[in-house]
Amino acid sequence: MLRQFPRLATHPVSVRIIDAFAIAGKPSALPKRRTVYIVDDDPSMLRSVRGLLRAHGFPSVPFSTAEDLQSNGKFDQAFCIILDINLGHGSGIELRHHLAVAGVTVPIIYITGNYSEATRMAAIESGCLAYLTKPFTATSLIEAVENASTIFA
Repeated sequence: MLRQFPRLATHPVSVRIIDAFAIAGKPSALPKRRTVYIVDDDPSMLRSVRGLLRAHGFPSVPFSTAEDLQSNGKFDQAFCIILDINLGHGSGIELRHHLAVAGVTVPIIYITGNYSEATRMAAIESGCLAYLTKPFTATSLIEAVENASTIFA
């Protein structure tokens, strides 16, 4: 049985960064977060998700490994990360924990091809905006991305 949780929100409160320059009427010193980062070890999934995001006007940067994402380090440019739970050399949930320890607060949208209640609960506990089971609908992913885009608006 396929279960989908497209609107699973675990953060009831969004924290917004106050930009003192913008309040004072000066040009903003904070970078504009415009990009979606995608982490999946399946090249066809990366292409598909990237194409879907592009069709809906969301620029994206694909990463095939957790290491590639971490070495990029430009988390201030992303407004969300679409993260596969089952990466070739590790877990997306593990990666989420590492990012949180490093102070990265970008919202996470988990995707997985292997549904299990234990994994879903671990994903929720790690702090995610959405948990989608492959194959998920385009609408469920775009809705989750649109929700994430409002956090840093």
